[in-house]
Amino acid sequence: MYQGKTILAIIPARGKSKRLPNKNILPLAGKPLISWTIESALKSKYIDKIVVSSDSEKILQIAKDYGIETVRRPEELATDTASSVDVVKHVLENVAYHDYVILLQPTSPLRTEKHIDEAIEYLYQKKADAVISVCEVEHSPLLCNTLPEDLSMKDFIPENVKGKRSQDLPKFYRINGAIYLCKTHKFLEENTFFIKENIYAYIMEQKDSVDIDTYLDFKLAEVIIKDNVSQNI
Repeated sequence: MYQGKTILAIIPARGKSKRLPNKNILPLAGKPLISWTIESALKSKYIDKIVVSSDSEKILQIAKDYGIETVRRPEELATDTASSVDVVKHVLENVAYHDYVILLQPTSPLRTEKHIDEAIEYLYQKKADAVISVCEVEHSPLLCNTLPEDLSMKDFIPENVKGKRSQDLPKFYRINGAIYLCKTHKFLEENTFFIKENIYAYIMEQKDSVDIDTYLDFKLAEVIIKDNVSQNI
């Protein structure tokens, strides 16, 4: 609870994944990937209830081992085309109402309780209805473009960008997938975390923003975790 308002955390963890099979339970630095997010949510000062939504018995059992409430996801919400919004709505239909809902994807294992609590505090500081986490992009999109069939690079970079150092270009940010926080009634009204108004970005560092989708992402997260551990010794 924060400022008298209750907060529900939803951790969506589908059992099937194509690019990286069983990624939500793959051992990352000694424990299942989903455990990193569960433990961060448990350490939050403000989250009142945590619910894991999954179609996988193994994932549901991991959650139960932590004493976390679970909601079994129906088959139609466990496909590649199922949306996070529908998964969240399914959970909301099966648990008690909370003032805020925060979506914590297990594919962001470097997001900690510090980030969660800062995002919640930031929402109140801004008097916002929603907060989404972002990080600075690794490479400026001003240095990116499409290519024609003949691979010509004529006009690949705009004239006003040519010759500029990357550090002199405007900063761009990307959604990093770590935190989606919204007033529950606003989420339900607009059917999205990306509501039209009174929504703000919570900025995270790149090193905390690894979003695991591939084996390379997984290994990068592992390297960063081990480096963090070694620096804290």
